[in-house]
Amino acid sequence: MSQDLDPNSLKARFRGYFPVVVDVETAGFNAKTDALLEICAVTLKMDEQGWLTTDKTIHFHVTPFEGANLEPAALEFTGIRDPFSPLRGAVDEGEALREIFKLIRKEQKAAECQRAIMVAHNANFDHSFVMAAAERAQLKRNPFHPFATFDTAALSGLALGQTVLAKACQAAEIAFDNKEAHSALYDTERTAELFCEIVNRWKRLGGWPLAITPENSDTSTTSET
Repeated sequence: MSQDLDPNSLKARFRGYFPVVVDVETAGFNAKTDALLEICAVTLKMDEQGWLTTDKTIHFHVTPFEGANLEPAALEFTGIRDPFSPLRGAVDEGEALREIFKLIRKEQKAAECQRAIMVAHNANFDHSFVMAAAERAQLKRNPFHPFATFDTAALSGLALGQTVLAKACQAAEIAFDNKEAHSALYDTERTAELFCEIVNRWKRLGGWPLAITPENSDTSTTSET
């Protein structure tokens, strides 16, 4: 880490990346063909002592894109019986992502970070749906790294010995209501708390900040990492 950077800053902690916690609810497992039905994002911040906490939340119910596949089993799992119901207050996926990306870019700039990185539980799934929806909407200013993520399932397996979100939260002493699960808003908020706890636990155990050495002095990001 550069000696010019405060180790308790967000940009120093994640090598210039701005972590954003995301969860999606969908009508299947195929990001190219199955509908995105709900999305939530939570931004994070660090206090002066370097403790990571949640910051801003943005959430949308989403209308299935034209021609989207709707798997009955997936709708049953999410509890979204009628994705086209006006009672959902859903918006087009492009509109939802434009607003989410706008907030992320604003907060990323304020944190002096170079690029956003998605944090999610089984992150490849959420990342693939966000990227596919952004491509359909032809959004050119996608703040997320095109392939890198922070996966809380993997991190929880390492830090807590659990990979299921509910069990990982239980191990971290974070309240989790299974009746509220599979809502993008609820799951994102719990995932954000879990990620913060893992990062903060590492700090409490003495793993951060690192000792300054030539080997860990580089904080720049590249398109390859």
